[in-house]
Amino acid sequence: MKYYQVTLIDKGRRRQEMLSAEDKMSVIRSAKLKFPNAIVSKVVETSPPLSDVIENISKSMKKSFRSKININDKISTIRQISVMTDAGIAINDTLADVADNTTNHQLKEIYNVISNDINAGKSLTDSISQFKEEFGHVAVAMTKLGEQTGNIPGSYHKLADILENIRDNAAKFKKAIRYPLITLAAMGIAFTILIMVVVPKFKEIFDQFKTELPLPTKILLNIEYVLSNYGLFVLLGLILLIYAVIYAYKNSDDFKYRIDTLLIHPRFYLINKVIFYSTMYKYTLVFGELIKAGIPVSEALDTAVGMVDNSAIKEQLETVNANIGRGMNLSEAYDQTGLFENMLLQMIKAGETGGQLDAMLGKVTNYYDMRFQDIIDNLSTYIEPIMMFFIAGLVLLMALGIFMPMWDLGKAVKG
Repeated sequence: MKYYQVTLIDKGRRRQEMLSAEDKMSVIRSAKLKFPNAIVSKVVETSPPLSDVIENISKSMKKSFRSKININDKISTIRQISVMTDAGIAINDTLADVADNTTNHQLKEIYNVISNDINAGKSLTDSISQFKEEFGHVAVAMTKLGEQTGNIPGSYHKLADILENIRDNAAKFKKAIRYPLITLAAMGIAFTILIMVVVPKFKEIFDQFKTELPLPTKILLNIEYVLSNYGLFVLLGLILLIYAVIYAYKNSDDFKYRIDTLLIHPRFYLINKVIFYSTMYKYTLVFGELIKAGIPVSEALDTAVGMVDNSAIKEQLETVNANIGRGMNLSEAYDQTGLFENMLLQMIKAGETGGQLDAMLGKVTNYYDMRFQDIIDNLSTYIEPIMMFFIAGLVLLMALGIFMPMWDLGKAVKG
C-alpha cells in the first residue's frame, strides 16, 4: 500500500487528508467515496505516518516470532478428518470434534473458525483458503478436489501421505546435518576458550620480545584483545546480524531472491544440491499426486509451484504454465526452465504421448528422491574433508601463533 496526501476543497475551504491505496487512481476513488461533498484538488504520494510504520514493524515481528504449526499435529488432524468423514460424520461436526481434541492451540483456533464458517454456509475450500499460509497450497487444492468429487476422506488421506513424505525427508536431513553442526560448534567453543585462557599467558612473554611478531601471533593477539574487551558486543552483534538476516529473508522478496539464488549456485558445495534435489522432489511429488487425483494440469502446476520455497527455482518453474498457455507441451515447457535433465524430459514426453503422465511423474519423483537420499546418506562423507580442513586451520593457527615466536627467540639466543 502507498500513502498519499490528498488536498480537498470542501465548502470553499481547503484541507488535507492522508489516505492509503495501491495507486493514484484508487486513492482518488477512495477520496470521492469518503468525502462525497468535497472536490479532489491535488494528490501527492508521501511517506507513511510514523504510527503506521511502527504498527507494520510490530506486525512483522509478531509474524516472525510466531511459531509454525507442528507438521505432526497437522498430519494427525488431517488423518482424523479423513477417518471421521469416511465413517459418515458430517464435516462441520468432524472439524468441531478435531478442534476439541487437538492439543495444538493454533490448530484448535483454525478448526473452530472453519467449523463456524461451514455452519454459516461457506464451503470447506473457501474457509480453508484463508489459512493457506498455515496449511500450504496443496491442502487447499486437495480440499477443493475432495469437494468437487465428493470424496473428502480420500483426498485428505492422500494429503496426509504427501505431508508425511515431505516431513520424513526434512527430518532425515536435519538428523544428518546435526552431527557436523555439533562438531563445528564444539570446535568453535574450544578455540574460543583456548584464545581466552592460553593466549593471555603467552602474551606477557611475547611483550618482552623486542622483535617483530609473526603474523599468526598477531592474529591470535588481536582476536584475544577483541574477545577480552568487546566479547559481549561481538556476541550481541552476531545475534543481531543473524536476526536481521532472518527478518530480511522473511520480509523482503528481493533479499530472499538474492539469498535463494546464491544458495543454489554451483560454488555452494553440497548445499546447492541438497536444496535443488529436495525442492524438485517436493515439487514433482505434489504435481504427480495432483495429476493422479484428477486435478487439471494447469491448476496442478500452480499448486505445485506454491510448494516451492526457493525463489530462484520458483521463478523458473512459474514459466511452465505460461509456456503451456502459448501452445508448448509439458516437456517443452520444462526444457525451457533448464532445471530438468534430458533423461527426465524424455520420460515426461513419453508419459504425455502415451497418456501415462502420472506414472512417469512418479518415476521422476523417485529419481529426485534417490539423488536426495544419496546425498543425505553420505552427508558425513561429503562434509568430512571440509571439517578436517577447518579443524586443521584452527590447530595450525594456534600452533604457529604460539610456537613461532619461541623459535625466533631460540634462534636469537643461539645467535
